[in-house]
Amino acid sequence: MKLLSYFRGEAFQRGVHPPSCKLTADTKIRRLPFPPQVIVPLSQHIGKPPRPVVKVGQEVVRGQPIARTDDWLSVPHHAPVTGVVEFVGLRPGMRGPWIDSIVIRAHPGATQEDLWGQPQDLSDTTRDALLQAIWDTGMVGLGGAAFPTHAKLTVPKQAKVHTLVVNGCECEPYLTCDHRVMVEQADALIVGIRYAMRATGAVRAIVGIEDNKPDAAAAIGAALQRSGPAPEGDIHAELVPTKYPQGSEKMLIMALFGVEIPAGGLPVSIGMVVNNVGTLAALGQLLPRGRGLTERVVTITGPGVARPGDYIVPLGTPLRFILDYAGAKDVEARQVILGGPMMGQAAASLNVPVTKGISGVLVLRGDEAMRHEDRKIYPCIKCAECVESCPMGLNPSTLGMLAAKREYDLMGERYHLGECFECGCCSYVCPANIPLVQQFRVAKQILREKAAAEKATAK
Repeated sequence: MKLLSYFRGEAFQRGVHPPSCKLTADTKIRRLPFPPQVIVPLSQHIGKPPRPVVKVGQEVVRGQPIARTDDWLSVPHHAPVTGVVEFVGLRPGMRGPWIDSIVIRAHPGATQEDLWGQPQDLSDTTRDALLQAIWDTGMVGLGGAAFPTHAKLTVPKQAKVHTLVVNGCECEPYLTCDHRVMVEQADALIVGIRYAMRATGAVRAIVGIEDNKPDAAAAIGAALQRSGPAPEGDIHAELVPTKYPQGSEKMLIMALFGVEIPAGGLPVSIGMVVNNVGTLAALGQLLPRGRGLTERVVTITGPGVARPGDYIVPLGTPLRFILDYAGAKDVEARQVILGGPMMGQAAASLNVPVTKGISGVLVLRGDEAMRHEDRKIYPCIKCAECVESCPMGLNPSTLGMLAAKREYDLMGERYHLGECFECGCCSYVCPANIPLVQQFRVAKQILREKAAAEKATAK
C-alpha cells in the first residue's frame, strides 16, 4: 500500500525482532461453544470495579447488565450467557489473588441469543450522548491495557484532538486476533472508527498496520471504498515496518509521524488519541444495536494446542473449558500464558476466566515452560544489549541493579522507571537471563503502594 507524503513509514529506534510464530494468521474466526458456567470478575479493567446488581438465584438474560458503576473511571458488566446467578463473592483471579465475581450457570436449553438492548440511531446525537452510549457498552481497550474506552475518548477541555490513530500492528508473537478482526470485520471497524472520530473531534484517522499483514490493509481499503466518504474526516490505512513493540502507542506514533510524545505525557498532549482495532470493531457492532460487551475474539494458540485458532469467546469462560475444546491436554497452569509471550503473564490457575483484556491464550509444552527456579541467572556482564533494545531509551541494566538493591525511589526519580511499559525487550535479549521486567513490575508496585500510603497519611 502506498504511503501518503506526510507519513514517515520508518521504524522507531531500537526494539527487537522475535520470531512471529503466527500459527493462526490464515484461519478464520470461529465461535467457541458456550460453557456451562461463566465467572465474571468485577475487576476487569483499570479503575474502580462496578458493583453487582444481581442476586443469587436471579434469572438473567444474555446481555443484561449485572454490574453497574458509580465512578467515571469504571465500566458496567453484562451477562455473557442466559442463565441463573449461582454465586456472588470471591473467586480466583488471573493474577492469583481472589477477587469479587459473579458466577452464572447457563441454561442448557437456551439459544444464547443476545436479547437485551434496543437498536439506536446515533447519527445525530451529541458528543456527550455518544460517549454515554460507549460507556453503557462496558467497553475497555481490548488490546490488553483494559482502559475504559469512554474515558480514553473523552478529550480534556484544554486539549484538542486532530488525529485518531488506530492500532492494528499486533506485534506480539503468536497473537492474530486483531489481524483476523481487520480481515473479517473491516466494515464494523470503519463504523467504530467514525464513532471514535466524532467522540474525540478528530478530523482524520490513520490505521497503522505492520507490513507483514497486507491482507488486513487490503480488507480495510476495500471497506473504505464500500463505505464512501466519511463526513467525520479522512480515514486511511497505512503500512509500517514490522518490529516489536510496534503496538505501543508511542512507538506507533513515532513510526507514522516521526513525533515523540514527551516523557510522562500522553498522545492527547500532541493532539492524538490511540485506540485498538479490536476495540473499535466491537464498538461498530455494539453501538448500533444498543448492546453491551459480552464476548471478544481471543487467539488460542501455541505448540501445546491441537486446534489453534481465533475464537469468539464468551467473557467469563474458564480457561480449562477453552483448553479442553482447543485440544490442550494434560496442561498445567504454568504452561499457559495469558496474552503474548513478550508481555503476557502465566495463568495463576486453569479455573480463572477470560476477561475483557485477555487477547490470547498461549499454551506451551512442558519442556518449553521453564520454571523460575530452574532458570539459571548469571551476573550482568555489562554487554549493553538491553540498552540497545529498549525502545524508550532507558538503561535496563542500571535499573535492574538498583532493583536488586531495593533503590526503588532512585529508579523512579533519576532513571525514569515510569516510562517503562514492560514490553520485555530487555529480558528477551539478556544473555544473563536476568528477569528485568519482573524486577521492574515489583518496583512499580512498591512505589505505587508507597504513594498511596503517603496520600492516605496526608489526609
